[in-house]
Parts: sequence; C-alpha cells; structure tokens
Amino acid sequence: MRLWPPVKEIWKTPLLVSLMRLALGGQAGLVRVLYFDKPPGQSWAKDTAIAVRDNRLPSSIFAKPTTKAGVPHVEAPRPLLENMLALRIHLDDIIEENGPLKVIPGSHRGVETRAQQTLLAAAGDVLAMRPLVSHCSNRSHPDTKRHRRILHLEFAGTEVLPDGYAWHDFWR
Repeated sequence: MRLWPPVKEIWKTPLLVSLMRLALGGQAGLVRVLYFDKPPGQSWAKDTAIAVRDNRLPSSIFAKPTTKAGVPHVEAPRPLLENMLALRIHLDDIIEENGPLKVIPGSHRGVETRAQQTLLAAAGDVLAMRPLVSHCSNRSHPDTKRHRRILHLEFAGTEVLPDGYAWHDFWR
C-alpha cells in the first residue's frame, strides 16, 4: 500500500464492496495487498500470516514473528483468519500453461477429503477465497512466456486485534 497508494481505492467497486461486506460485515477493511507474478514451481499453502504494526508484543495467541518486505508479520489464530477474505484480481489470463491455482474446496472448514480443483481465469476475473483454503499453483509449462500476475487484496472483518496488536494498515 506504501508502494502504490491507489490500491487502497481500486477495490471500491460496488460489486467487490458488496461481496466483501456480505462475507465479513460492515466494519471490514483492507489490511494487506500483495502483488504476485508467480514463478514456475508448486507448493501447497494456507495463508496464516498477518501484517501488524509491531510483532514484538507479548501474546498468547499470535506466534512466529517475522518481517516480510520490511513489514512486521505474525501467525494469526484460526478464529481471526476465519473472519478474513482475500480477493484476487487476475491481471492476466490464467490457463494451464502459466500455472493456475489449485484449491481443495472446504479445506478452510477442516474438510480435506474433497478432490482438488484447478481454477482458470480471464484477465479481470476476481476470485474470493478464505486464507485457510489449502491452495497451490500448478507448475508453469517450462517454455511459457505468459505471466501469471495477480493483485491479492486481504480484508478483515474487524479493526481491533487482541493482545494490544494493531493491523499494519486498515482501510475502509
């Protein structure tokens, strides 16, 4: 958000605001923005780190303090992550050639028994997903020249964090 301040406003289209508020309520706000241009490769993940102002505070619920791109982060507890939503704006067509996202539907609710699904997208499509969804990127074809750029916007349903912690950024 520091590198490109207009990103704080880019998501404020009626459809995206409605989707975010339906999922998280009227007090929700933008807390982190990531820009992806994923390289070839594959790894499964769940997004459990959140950006905070100070990751050195004592806490019984936040863990594993780290710094990413100069921003303090901590691992957040499940109840907080369950009240978050990511909107992924696809800047390029996402096809088999450039390593589309794979997800396990229901995994954010602890249901890991469903088959994985590959998600293709057109440039301009928006994917809404919970941070706890098991996901990874397929490998890009080795000779592809196609980018797989995504603007990843993370929203939280509350501005107040426990244990005296504060979001690094919170924008409504």
